Amino acid sequence: MIDAGWTAPEVVLEHQSARVLQLRTPELGDSTYLVISGEETAVIDAQRDVERCEAIAGSLGGRIVAVLETHVHNDYLSGGPELARRHSATYLVPRDSGFVGAQTLFEGDEVRVGSCRLRPLFTPGHTAHHLSYSVVFEDQVLAVLSGGSVLVGSVGRSDLISPDQTEGLTRQQYRSAARIGGLSDPVLLGPTHGAGSFCTSSPALDETWTTVGKERERNPAFLIQEEDDFVRQQLAGLGPYPAYYAHMAGTNRSGSRPWPAAAPGELAPAELTGLDREGVLIVDVRPRAQFAQDHPARAINIEIDGPFSAYLGWLFPLETRFALLGSNRQAQEAAAQAARIGADGVIGWAEAARWKESGVPSASHRSIDMAELRSELRAPIASRVIDVRQDQEWWDGHIPGSIHVPIQDLPSRVLDLASWPGTTFVHCASGYRAAIATSLLTAAGADAVHVDGGMREWAQAGGEIAN
Repeated sequence: MIDAGWTAPEVVLEHQSARVLQLRTPELGDSTYLVISGEETAVIDAQRDVERCEAIAGSLGGRIVAVLETHVHNDYLSGGPELARRHSATYLVPRDSGFVGAQTLFEGDEVRVGSCRLRPLFTPGHTAHHLSYSVVFEDQVLAVLSGGSVLVGSVGRSDLISPDQTEGLTRQQYRSAARIGGLSDPVLLGPTHGAGSFCTSSPALDETWTTVGKERERNPAFLIQEEDDFVRQQLAGLGPYPAYYAHMAGTNRSGSRPWPAAAPGELAPAELTGLDREGVLIVDVRPRAQFAQDHPARAINIEIDGPFSAYLGWLFPLETRFALLGSNRQAQEAAAQAARIGADGVIGWAEAARWKESGVPSASHRSIDMAELRSELRAPIASRVIDVRQDQEWWDGHIPGSIHVPIQDLPSRVLDLASWPGTTFVHCASGYRAAIATSLLTAAGADAVHVDGGMREWAQAGGEIAN
């Protein structure tokens, strides 16, 4: 079984009747919640690697009696059906949301967990059937687990269903937020989506939980007075989201899939030869500086210390077969992140130090900073700069004369871009996305140079900025 590299949960609410624990999945910017009261536990928005939830409940003596979803998830495969099956627990989902083999809930229903109750609150917007769950003790609301409704400094995006429903869902999101905002402080607010998630309508704050009172003071859903103004602002700020989102909802409705039974094994050097011909993509998960110095020719660099799964599922079909390059720890974490979005085609992994024994050709490319880029652009050589940031980032300021190719558009254009003569310098906002893009371009035959840093570093080096 894949080792998911679990992180310890955080106790976000400690009450005489119940504890609420938050279990983070940082690379997706998401949280799962466990409500433990007496000897019973309810799990809300479980990730696919359910052993994390089982370990926490088991260590605290809470038998899992209920597994709930706030909505149909687009950004990960749910572990809800499997967790409920393994513990003979009730699997509960929003009414009319289309899940197969689940019990449905709506406002007016209750789920008993020890001495507490979970009460559904209909909060459509992120999805049409979205529910938040109030944790109630003797009619006192202790917490609201808000899923993709009110987030920390943001709200869930409303354009994931279909374009013709987006405005209507945005209006519903505004009204749903008002319902949650009507609760008294200091009610805990625990959202599923947070910083780093592509399910937020605008960047969420780094805090992973909050209170209703705090959000009334800073969240756009409460600070913008008019609904029409809220709709305009929300729709204007929506960025792109990963391509794999299109596949998640259908799989989750049909019952998802259990966590892979076996961890990826180590590949012998001889097994690395011919992977290209077999349609297997080598994904090097090491830091970009190491990759730049030396890597297998045609390998793609997606660093594990970042939103690995988001870019893996954005740039490559989920059914792609992958071989991972890095340490055992790095490879197991990468395989776990891939599995959380249903990319189960990892055939194995290899130590970075051993791939040369296979005879696979090696490659390298230069990596420079923004000051060096400014210096090199003064030289009379054939060169260009490709900016792989998103549209809003580009409009906020870019290097004069640079070519804008958002990272998700690169695979469809890579052969054309690689055929251009001269040197191609590639940058983003930090170097993470630029490393992916540089590896794609060099694998296609380009003379590409990775640039670390973003526009702040460019300005500090004295570079001009165009808008």
